[in-house]
Amino acid sequence: MNVLSTMDKVLKKYVPMTETAFYILLSLTIPRHGYGIIKHVDELSEGRLRLGSGTVYGTLTKMNKDGLIVIFADEERKTVYEVSDLGKALMRAEISRLKELHRNAITSEEEFV
Repeated sequence: MNVLSTMDKVLKKYVPMTETAFYILLSLTIPRHGYGIIKHVDELSEGRLRLGSGTVYGTLTKMNKDGLIVIFADEERKTVYEVSDLGKALMRAEISRLKELHRNAITSEEEFV
């Protein structure tokens, strides 16, 4: 399978991204284990988004299978993950989509006041 068809499949499967998937990938710009991801997402969202361990580990398993993340290290009782190049490409596409949403929301915001 070539890189383009792999990216197309990933885009179809993940875009638009769930908030959980977005924040997990956002957390993996540096290697982290599951609990580290949970704490980082809690900090980033200022406590608004609290991820459960089952949700995080289920999503990590799916993302690893889909090639969006890689296992950086497998320490004693803690697997450490990092975003892959494919995961970074997915995030670039999603960030671009979110920027468009934001631009359009700001442009039309007055119509909803």
